[in-house]
Amino acid sequence: MKATQARDSGAGSLDCYSNQGTVRAFSKTITVKTHERTDLVNLSDDIREFVNSTGVKDGYVQVSSLHTTAGLIVNEWQDALLSDIKTTIEQMVPRDSYYRHNDPEFSDCDRHNADSHLRIVVLGHSLSVPIDQGELVLGRWQSVILTEFDGPNQRKVFIQVFGI
Repeated sequence: MKATQARDSGAGSLDCYSNQGTVRAFSKTITVKTHERTDLVNLSDDIREFVNSTGVKDGYVQVSSLHTTAGLIVNEWQDALLSDIKTTIEQMVPRDSYYRHNDPEFSDCDRHNADSHLRIVVLGHSLSVPIDQGELVLGRWQSVILTEFDGPNQRKVFIQVFGI
């Protein structure tokens, strides 16, 4: 493996790191237990542990929820903010609104969980985090969070690390 590094402390603040080698990929599916209909679970430690186990020093980790009613976000893991996130999403996509998905005239789904599906449309089901020198590139307060909107449930999250 050949590595080159260039740094410029000038106004441009150039910070480049090139690592040439063979790209490798590693995959893992984890199961996450949720406890409430609307729940948030911090996945950062699980993702870090998997990244460390692969030996990848530079690359990306792709994280994907394998469900249509559970998604992923990056945000601060702080109790008051987590409560605000739940409340905001519930206000954006209220549970008690009329949805065709919940109406037997239009849908065969008896779970009445249209709001759960629509909340993931707003938030998304996957994300990527860079890996630099073997570490996740997340800001000081950033965590990778599973968003559950149809729990309690057992959720599967696919994690794929690729890089050199």
